[in-house]
Amino acid sequence: ARALKMQLHSLEVRGPNPDFEGAFQAAAKGRASGLITPRTPPLTRNRKRIADLAMKNRRRSMHERSDYVEAGGLMSYSANDADSSRRAAVYVDRILKGAKPADLPVEQPTKFEFVINQKTAKQIGVTIPPDLLARATKIIR
Repeated sequence: ARALKMQLHSLEVRGPNPDFEGAFQAAAKGRASGLITPRTPPLTRNRKRIADLAMKNRRRSMHERSDYVEAGGLMSYSANDADSSRRAAVYVDRILKGAKPADLPVEQPTKFEFVINQKTAKQIGVTIPPDLLARATKIIR
Protein backbone atom coordinates (compact mmCIF):
# COMPACT_ATOMS: atom_id res chain seq x y z
CA ALA A 1 0.00 0.00 0.00
CA ARG A 2 2.79 2.40 0.90
CA ALA A 3 4.55 1.83 -2.43
CA LEU A 4 1.32 2.75 -4.23
CA LYS A 5 0.78 5.73 -1.91
CA MET A 6 -2.40 4.16 -0.59
CA GLN A 7 -3.56 4.15 3.00
CA LEU A 8 -4.40 0.74 4.43
CA HIS A 9 -7.11 0.42 7.10
CA SER A 10 -7.40 -2.78 9.11
CA LEU A 11 -10.91 -3.40 10.39
CA GLU A 12 -11.52 -6.26 12.77
CA VAL A 13 -14.76 -8.08 13.31
CA ARG A 14 -14.98 -10.57 16.15
CA GLY A 15 -17.29 -12.75 18.16
CA PRO A 16 -20.28 -14.91 17.38
CA ASN A 17 -22.19 -11.95 15.89
CA PRO A 18 -19.58 -9.84 14.10
CA ASP A 19 -20.55 -6.22 13.41
CA PHE A 20 -20.03 -6.15 9.66
CA GLU A 21 -22.28 -3.12 9.23
CA GLY A 22 -20.10 -1.20 11.71
CA ALA A 23 -16.96 -2.27 9.87
CA PHE A 24 -18.39 -1.03 6.56
CA GLN A 25 -19.39 2.25 8.20
CA ALA A 26 -15.84 2.64 9.52
CA ALA A 27 -14.51 1.87 6.04
CA ALA A 28 -16.76 4.57 4.57
CA LYS A 29 -15.55 7.09 7.16
CA GLY A 30 -11.98 6.19 6.25
CA ARG A 31 -12.86 6.64 2.56
CA ALA A 32 -11.90 3.07 1.72
CA SER A 33 -12.65 2.25 -1.89
CA GLY A 34 -12.24 -1.49 -1.52
CA LEU A 35 -11.73 -4.39 0.80
CA ILE A 36 -9.65 -7.53 1.03
CA THR A 37 -10.94 -10.45 3.06
CA PRO A 38 -8.49 -12.95 4.52
CA ARG A 39 -9.33 -16.64 4.66
CA THR A 40 -10.81 -17.12 8.13
CA PRO A 41 -13.77 -19.26 9.26
CA PRO A 42 -15.84 -16.36 10.68
CA LEU A 43 -15.55 -14.42 7.42
CA THR A 44 -16.14 -17.48 5.25
CA ARG A 45 -19.34 -18.29 7.17
CA ASN A 46 -20.55 -14.75 6.41
CA ARG A 47 -19.34 -14.44 2.80
CA LYS A 48 -22.81 -13.70 1.38
CA ARG A 49 -23.40 -11.00 3.98
CA ILE A 50 -19.99 -9.46 3.28
CA ALA A 51 -20.59 -9.55 -0.49
CA ASP A 52 -24.02 -7.96 -0.06
CA LEU A 53 -22.60 -5.18 2.14
CA ALA A 54 -19.78 -4.55 -0.32
CA MET A 55 -22.30 -4.19 -3.15
CA LYS A 56 -24.64 -2.02 -1.07
CA ASN A 57 -21.72 0.25 -0.15
CA ARG A 58 -20.28 0.13 -3.70
CA ARG A 59 -16.92 -1.22 -2.52
CA ARG A 60 -14.58 -3.23 -4.67
CA SER A 61 -13.74 -6.53 -3.01
CA MET A 62 -10.87 -8.97 -3.38
CA HIS A 63 -11.01 -12.37 -1.75
CA GLU A 64 -8.84 -15.41 -1.09
CA ARG A 65 -11.60 -17.82 -2.09
CA SER A 66 -13.74 -18.11 -5.19
CA ASP A 67 -16.85 -18.93 -3.16
CA TYR A 68 -16.92 -15.28 -2.06
CA VAL A 69 -17.15 -14.28 -5.72
CA GLU A 70 -19.88 -16.83 -6.31
CA ALA A 71 -21.72 -15.21 -3.37
CA GLY A 72 -21.43 -11.76 -5.04
CA GLY A 73 -17.90 -10.56 -4.28
CA LEU A 74 -16.02 -8.80 -7.09
CA MET A 75 -12.96 -11.00 -7.59
CA SER A 76 -10.65 -13.58 -6.05
CA TYR A 77 -7.18 -14.93 -6.65
CA SER A 78 -6.15 -18.06 -4.82
CA ALA A 79 -4.74 -21.53 -4.98
CA ASN A 80 -7.18 -23.97 -6.53
CA ASP A 81 -8.89 -25.65 -3.56
CA ALA A 82 -9.68 -28.87 -5.42
CA ASP A 83 -6.06 -29.29 -6.50
CA SER A 84 -4.79 -28.51 -2.99
CA SER A 85 -7.18 -31.10 -1.54
CA ARG A 86 -5.95 -33.73 -4.01
CA ARG A 87 -2.34 -32.96 -3.04
CA ALA A 88 -3.25 -33.21 0.66
CA ALA A 89 -4.87 -36.61 0.04
CA VAL A 90 -1.61 -37.85 -1.50
CA TYR A 91 0.21 -36.79 1.67
CA VAL A 92 -2.37 -38.49 3.92
CA ASP A 93 -1.96 -41.66 1.86
CA ARG A 94 1.84 -41.54 2.25
CA ILE A 95 1.57 -41.02 6.02
CA LEU A 96 -0.94 -43.85 6.40
CA LYS A 97 1.49 -46.08 4.51
CA GLY A 98 4.23 -45.27 7.05
CA ALA A 99 5.98 -42.12 5.78
CA LYS A 100 7.11 -39.74 8.50
CA PRO A 101 5.46 -36.33 8.07
CA ALA A 102 8.77 -34.59 8.84
CA ASP A 103 10.36 -36.42 5.88
CA LEU A 104 7.79 -35.23 3.35
CA PRO A 105 8.73 -32.14 1.36
CA VAL A 106 6.75 -28.94 1.75
CA GLU A 107 4.87 -28.16 -1.44
CA GLN A 108 3.70 -24.81 -2.72
CA PRO A 109 0.43 -24.63 -4.67
CA THR A 110 0.93 -24.87 -8.41
CA LYS A 111 -2.60 -24.25 -9.67
CA PHE A 112 -4.24 -20.90 -9.07
CA GLU A 113 -7.56 -19.43 -10.10
CA PHE A 114 -8.58 -15.86 -10.80
CA VAL A 115 -12.36 -15.39 -10.69
CA ILE A 116 -14.23 -12.20 -11.63
CA ASN A 117 -17.90 -11.48 -11.02
CA GLN A 118 -18.82 -9.20 -13.91
CA LYS A 119 -22.41 -8.93 -12.67
CA THR A 120 -21.14 -7.41 -9.41
CA ALA A 121 -18.79 -5.11 -11.30
CA LYS A 122 -21.74 -3.67 -13.23
CA GLN A 123 -23.80 -3.28 -10.04
CA ILE A 124 -21.10 -1.23 -8.31
CA GLY A 125 -20.16 0.74 -11.43
CA VAL A 126 -16.73 -0.79 -12.10
CA THR A 127 -15.50 -1.55 -15.61
CA ILE A 128 -13.14 -4.52 -15.71
CA PRO A 129 -10.49 -3.97 -18.41
CA PRO A 130 -10.58 -6.54 -21.25
CA ASP A 131 -6.98 -7.63 -20.60
CA LEU A 132 -7.88 -8.46 -16.99
CA LEU A 133 -10.96 -10.39 -18.11
CA ALA A 134 -8.75 -12.33 -20.53
CA ARG A 135 -6.57 -13.49 -17.60
CA ALA A 136 -9.52 -14.75 -15.55
CA THR A 137 -9.92 -18.47 -15.00
CA LYS A 138 -13.66 -17.99 -14.58
CA ILE A 139 -16.02 -15.06 -15.22
CA ILE A 140 -19.42 -14.92 -13.56
CA ARG A 141 -21.83 -13.10 -15.84
